[in-house]
Amino acid sequence: MLIKQRLDKITIGAAIVLLAFVIGCSSSQESSDIDIEEVLSDTNRNLVFVQGGEFWLGDVGNESGAPFTPMLENNRPPKLVRIEGFSILRKEVTWGEFLSFLQDVGRADYYTIENGFRRAVRLPITADNDPASPNYKDKPARSPNFQEAENYCLWLAEQTGRPYALPSEAQWEYAARNRGQSIPFATDNGELELDTYLQRSPIDPTQPVSGNALVHSSNQVERRPVGSYPPNPLGLYDMTGNVAEWTRDWFYPGFGHISSVNPVAERPYSSHPTERAVRDLAGHGDHTGGLATVYARFGRDMDSPYQGFRCVVNHPEPIN
Repeated sequence: MLIKQRLDKITIGAAIVLLAFVIGCSSSQESSDIDIEEVLSDTNRNLVFVQGGEFWLGDVGNESGAPFTPMLENNRPPKLVRIEGFSILRKEVTWGEFLSFLQDVGRADYYTIENGFRRAVRLPITADNDPASPNYKDKPARSPNFQEAENYCLWLAEQTGRPYALPSEAQWEYAARNRGQSIPFATDNGELELDTYLQRSPIDPTQPVSGNALVHSSNQVERRPVGSYPPNPLGLYDMTGNVAEWTRDWFYPGFGHISSVNPVAERPYSSHPTERAVRDLAGHGDHTGGLATVYARFGRDMDSPYQGFRCVVNHPEPIN
């Protein structure tokens, strides 16, 4: 299967476990099939078509000419690019969806303390039905690394026959900016009205949603369920705040290296050979110096945990 071939670190022992799981074909496998069908159905319903077009990728500056992100230089100068239409998930992938994938491919047990994944001490890679839990099934998943985020989108492609992938940086920014408009935040009104959730201790999960985005302390693993805040004008949720998101581009400072048509950085940069581009720094709690705006970007090592993600379908016509 494609998704197994793309995993760089799969071991022979894990393959044996996966084979035993498939051959077993028990009642738990039947439940998994039901979960997968729900994931695929929900994914199809959540696709939003984004008409292609031309826009300036990067920090275009505000009306006075000042940059939106004065603390960054890796997003300037902006570059005029053209991208084809595509469809994108209106919401970030949830813990429930992500765990259905990991269970289906036999890797849910990889990311446990018992198997040496020490980062699970802070945030387990699991899903539950407790709305007060950071791992509540409807809250945004944080992939243990870049590869599993990419593998999830490839798994969707394998399951559906559609060209699912992580979004390119250009696709992500174009959609967040409502097809390239010069706006600072991917909210309902282009402005930032912070939810006070996570600003008080102890955290109260029953606290009503306020504002139009969650920009939280990076020390907190708690989030709101996906879609808790009003969407941007395209109907996309949480592209400002909640969690930062992987893109499929290798990270480069600036945009001089990419094509002007359907741009994506396909090869690693010599000074950042293990880093992929991450967007929505507001999802890490960064909001000073314009870091919460849709123009902010940084590179994260591919083994870095805690980033969320969403997928796109690279097809120039609407899917639904």
